[in-house]
Amino acid sequence: MNQQKDLIPKKLRINRGRLLYAAFLLSTMLLGTVQPVFAATMWDKAQEIMKDVYAQIVLISTIAAVVTASVALLLMNFSKSGKTVDESRAWLKRIIITWAILNGLGFIMAYITPFFAGGQWNG
Repeated sequence: MNQQKDLIPKKLRINRGRLLYAAFLLSTMLLGTVQPVFAATMWDKAQEIMKDVYAQIVLISTIAAVVTASVALLLMNFSKSGKTVDESRAWLKRIIITWAILNGLGFIMAYITPFFAGGQWNG
């Protein structure tokens, strides 16, 4: 019985781990050679997308701030309860501070980050 097993040739075993590692290594090396060509365009596109997303966030936050501030002002002016007036004033203050911070981030991105282009101070 053992002699019959020895006479049958063993199947060629493919080590899947080594095959996957070789495929990963080959694709990584290929991407390493191609990366410098696309790096500039990729970062430019990413910067353009981030600016567009930020512009949309500022637009939506401005509209939301105007609507909520107007509701807070209406409540503050037409309410007969002192508690409602105080809460409306507190909410109005929070809305203004949040809106100023969001727009301040745009100022930082537009005017201050060019001084640090390339990881060095260019001022």
